Amino acid sequence: MPNLLLELRSEEIPARMQRKAAGDLKKLVTDALVEAGLSYEGAREYWTPRRLTLDIHGLTARSADVREERKGPRTDANEKAIEGFLRGAGLSSVSEAQVVSDPKKGDFYVAVISKPGRATEEIISDVMPGIIRDFPWPKAMRWGKASSKPGALRWVRPLQSIVCTFGPEHEETTVIPFEIDGITASNVTYGHRFHAPEAITVRRFDDYVANLEKAKVILDAERRKDIILHDARDIAFANGLELVEDEGLLEEVSGLVEWPQVLMGSFEEDYLSIPSEIIRLTIKTNQKCFVTRKQGEETLSNKFILVSNIQASDGGKEIVHGNGKVVRARLSDALHFWKRDQGNMPDLDTLEASAKKFGLDLKKPLDQRMAKLDALDVTFHAKLGTQGARVARIRALAGDLAKITGADAALVDRAAVLAKADLRTEAVGEFPELQGLMGRKYAALQDENASVALAIEDHYKPQGPSDRVPADKVAITVALADKLDTLIGFWAIGEKPTGSKDPFALRRAALGVVRILLERNVRLPLLKIARQTSVLNKASGEAAFSFEGDPTETFADLLSFFHDRLKVYLRDQGARHDLIDAVLTAEADDLLMVARRVEALTAFITSEDGKNLLAGTKRATQLLAAEEKKGTVIADAVSDALLKLDAEKELFAAISSASKDAAAAIAGEDFRSAMEALSKLRGPVDRFFEDVLVNDEDAAIRANRLALLRLIREATGTVADFSKISG
Repeated sequence: MPNLLLELRSEEIPARMQRKAAGDLKKLVTDALVEAGLSYEGAREYWTPRRLTLDIHGLTARSADVREERKGPRTDANEKAIEGFLRGAGLSSVSEAQVVSDPKKGDFYVAVISKPGRATEEIISDVMPGIIRDFPWPKAMRWGKASSKPGALRWVRPLQSIVCTFGPEHEETTVIPFEIDGITASNVTYGHRFHAPEAITVRRFDDYVANLEKAKVILDAERRKDIILHDARDIAFANGLELVEDEGLLEEVSGLVEWPQVLMGSFEEDYLSIPSEIIRLTIKTNQKCFVTRKQGEETLSNKFILVSNIQASDGGKEIVHGNGKVVRARLSDALHFWKRDQGNMPDLDTLEASAKKFGLDLKKPLDQRMAKLDALDVTFHAKLGTQGARVARIRALAGDLAKITGADAALVDRAAVLAKADLRTEAVGEFPELQGLMGRKYAALQDENASVALAIEDHYKPQGPSDRVPADKVAITVALADKLDTLIGFWAIGEKPTGSKDPFALRRAALGVVRILLERNVRLPLLKIARQTSVLNKASGEAAFSFEGDPTETFADLLSFFHDRLKVYLRDQGARHDLIDAVLTAEADDLLMVARRVEALTAFITSEDGKNLLAGTKRATQLLAAEEKKGTVIADAVSDALLKLDAEKELFAAISSASKDAAAAIAGEDFRSAMEALSKLRGPVDRFFEDVLVNDEDAAIRANRLALLRLIREATGTVADFSKISG
């Protein structure tokens, strides 16, 4: 079957856009072909810094003929209905329609529409201009003389050529010469812009790849990544070092080169006095280079790995020299930032009021930065006040949370006050991703308690599902206070996430709270904490913000948001969604207890007793629900005198005993024991349904037996809503 080769070559494609753009091209083209009636065996996308390529193999040569019967109105319908039918079916008169008789509905018109298949070349020629013109680049530009005309082509960078060939695997291919804004598709492309600028004529994908490689272009991005990674490892090893690997940087660099050449540069060892995180970010951000370290050690070396797109005649000496100059200049700036942040600020006399407010020591550099953050009135959010106000709120909330987490109150207070101080350091100003980490380093330099220094870094964590969770009690406390203040504040002003939009990363913050509570075994009554925060906020003067809605409704909605994140987390841990729903009520604000209930229920429901009790309980609750719906009378309580059969007497006794034992176990938060207590109902429930007719002719006995079923529902309901469990 024929194959299609498509290449869109432009002046440049930013590395961050390449992978998605190639995937978009594949989806847009294959969807359009399938919609036009074609089928294919497989498709794969490729990308380089200058081209998007698509290889579709096993593509049918033409679309199938289509015959469609479209039913119309009755033959005696009004004229307008018939005219509308003819127009929609593309018929000029009723004589072109067929008349079909229906014994019940009478005679009606049917249009038989036949659409002959189309050649694949024709379909491709039709769909490609629209795909290119409407391509979903996040940012695009116009260029050249035509750029001022309405409807001019927009592309990420100027589009330079299009390759579009189609044909069998072992025979001659044809060019599908569609045209867009003066660029006509052909079978001509170009290789490396410096090493091989001559035109290359291609026929199909295999010789296209081979010819590009001869022209110093490696088409497959994964292969480029593999070359860069292994060459970088090898050159580091040859110098007695090891590569500090970085998947994100590797992805970016592979999108900057078509012919990767891996080289090693160096800088003066004096710069190694800068924290390794700053060195790594400086070299990565400014020069897209990798750092190295001594084998088996964490300490960085003064050697770095760079990737060039040119195979230089001098072995890369000039390239290494040029990169080294820039790296040294950037590290010189970084060293300046590092030293400046450890010195006194020039305007200490203006910071005394802020220092007094937060109990800061202006002899200490990090304290000075916190005072400066407050004194500058740096806005956190227009409706939530300044960063200083936010620190005051976090401080108050952390003080309350310390009573729950068992953290040292004085250390929590100090950590909360200094947590945001590094936002005013020059290092964080240059590299915002270092916030927290630099605060920890500066805190250690001024001899803060180790837990305080660690909390300054870890209070931002976890920042995603794979990030580590704080372990120190002080860090746990400040991390919870930081995230809860964020969530409560944004809910209070009505700025919660909508759809896929979450500009303030509130989903991440809520998941962070969930992970801390569950993974560090913290019991936290979220609704109580939220209400306390509301009261503290009103009493905190300049730190306050206003609730834009009813606080009770706001907190209920926020709790529901936490429940959604909890469900996602537990499902990712392997919990069944129905078991989560069975224990999660709208008022459940102790998320750790919810998780423990789900764990206990999972173990119970997979046991033989659990399965059988579930079946019996479901039968009881379904029968009870059906009678409740019909309005059948149900006794307020079970009467001993009306229990006639041994099976119902045994069940009543078993429920009374199991309910008591389960309630005691739940009071002690021993959910497994509660489940075990309920498992004793299995036999009595089974015998009850075998021996007892619930809907007895005697209305009093029937009402009593239904009350017995209600006791089953109430007993099992103390641990879970069994009606929500599937199976």
